[in-house]
Amino acid sequence: MGPTKRETIGASVQASTGTVLFRVWAPNSKNVNLILEGSSPCEIPMQPDQNGYFQLETRLATPGSLYRYRLEDGNAYPDPASRFQPEGAHGPSQVVDGRTFKWTDEDWKGIELSNQVLYEMHIGTFTREGTWKAALKELPELAEVGITCLEVMPVNEFAGKFGWGYDGVSLYAPTRLYGTPEDFREFVNEAHRLKLGVILDVVYNHLGPDGNYLPKFSPDYFSKKHKTDWGEAINFDGENCQPVRDFFTGNAGYWIEDFHLDGLRLDATQNIYDNALPEKHILTEIGRTVRRAAQGRSTIIVSENESQHSELVRSIETGGYGLDGLWNDDFHHSASVALTGHQGAYYKDYRGEPQEFISAIKYGYLYQGQWYSWQNQKRGHAGLDLPPSAFINYLENHDQVANSGRGLRMHQMTSPGRYRAIKTVTLLGPGTPMLFQGEEFASSSPFFYFADHHNELAPLVERGRKEFLSQFRNLRDTKMKAQLAAPHNPATFERCKLNFYERFTHEAHYRLTKDLLKLRKLDLNFNSQRHMKIDGAVLGPQAFVLRYIHPEGLDRILLVNLGRDWDLQTCPEPLLAAPWKCEWELLLSTDSPSYGGSGVFHPETETGWLLAAESATLLGARRVN
Repeated sequence: MGPTKRETIGASVQASTGTVLFRVWAPNSKNVNLILEGSSPCEIPMQPDQNGYFQLETRLATPGSLYRYRLEDGNAYPDPASRFQPEGAHGPSQVVDGRTFKWTDEDWKGIELSNQVLYEMHIGTFTREGTWKAALKELPELAEVGITCLEVMPVNEFAGKFGWGYDGVSLYAPTRLYGTPEDFREFVNEAHRLKLGVILDVVYNHLGPDGNYLPKFSPDYFSKKHKTDWGEAINFDGENCQPVRDFFTGNAGYWIEDFHLDGLRLDATQNIYDNALPEKHILTEIGRTVRRAAQGRSTIIVSENESQHSELVRSIETGGYGLDGLWNDDFHHSASVALTGHQGAYYKDYRGEPQEFISAIKYGYLYQGQWYSWQNQKRGHAGLDLPPSAFINYLENHDQVANSGRGLRMHQMTSPGRYRAIKTVTLLGPGTPMLFQGEEFASSSPFFYFADHHNELAPLVERGRKEFLSQFRNLRDTKMKAQLAAPHNPATFERCKLNFYERFTHEAHYRLTKDLLKLRKLDLNFNSQRHMKIDGAVLGPQAFVLRYIHPEGLDRILLVNLGRDWDLQTCPEPLLAAPWKCEWELLLSTDSPSYGGSGVFHPETETGWLLAAESATLLGARRVN
């Protein structure tokens, strides 16, 4: 188990003594000095502790004090466990006393994954101001829409003036770009008042290329045998790895304890390497630390795992890792093919056909061990028995929108009717739905890859981004490459900011989202997320039906047609039949003019069924005498 006490690493204010305790791991240095900056600068030798740690308790530092550590190489560096970097990744660290914040969420019990509607957001582009304070003002609107949990993209300090956050270097320090640590706490406190959970995206597989001073303190922070696509892997299973494990598990607990967060989203867990058995694996230890730090509050831990290893959400007792949710790329990829028709690169093994939607709705992952030609290997592990809530389904996320090349939203790459239909499937399915910021009102703001790197690094990053996107044939085109947004251009970042006026100009899209999430909240068929209580059948080349089985016979059916009008005069499919002593009544149609559609008719005719083109129609069982 990793440490959870405040005094483990970093600078912690000791309320009982009025001192500040500094503690840092620097096993390759014989001497470490604390440098206090400001009006009365001084430099004080720290005392060596066991296992390569140095510590010092002093009254010369107070909350707000700026400091660095001087190592044996003669240079001064920010604290690896800094709680705030007011001048950026290369500047001094600041002493922060998080215990002075006045929390009012003592009645908040946390969240469980069931019945959640996630909302992925990037604080820097969610509002024009790009701050915690500005984002806080929008929380009531998100709660009103039907969002229940915010999934905030990484906020740890990174070099530059803007970025996604996945190249963080000060993992304990909320970036100064969005405000102060207190602003972050105020954001979470207000979210809890509105009954919104907040989980944080954290990156435990690599660090950013600029401002990463961990190797100065110890090269053992990074693995000598594992590599990632983005840089050196973290050393979780090599020589001298225990302090490294403590650093990262301590970070997980810190966000939960000090910021009252409701859980974490773990980035790219397929690149978190540890040869330990699941019971002692670093991912399991992170999970245990999060639960312990929550002190009785319920928490959720969501994993991004490209390899689709379902054991991540199995219990520790059965050989799993004890996490809660998995991003379901299979659902997204199949939906993307159905919406756009494009099958390039990693969309190669998806057809976007009705059976794929039925299987994804019923079983989560589509690939649970079958051959996957794009990678020339088998993909995924078995998960037929997992609860539907474990699979996070989405049409957009930060990666997928950016990977379109032009940063296009899904509704901009397909027809309006088809988009509304598949959005309905996503939000009414038994999996856990996730919206990307602005998706609720069909935002026209793009979302590009943006990163403010220095002059030497910026062209390398831009070239690497173009090489990555070249897996898509259309993005290899010379003229198209010339139009790709430069990651380091401030205009690229600015263009990604949401325009909330589109809540009014795109009101039809916004109303559909609200109505679907209201149905999801109030109707037992959609909010119970019961395992194996939904069935489906293919009705045509682009048409299918999903049947939600109600415990008292008040079933629902969702008819989805992604093609032209589909006339079923012969329909030997029992899932279309109304329950005993019931008839079907129309509950919702995406063809309603209020959603931007062209008009509604009941799909059941005197002689069969007629499914309107590119639409989804929800019918509910009504008892008849």
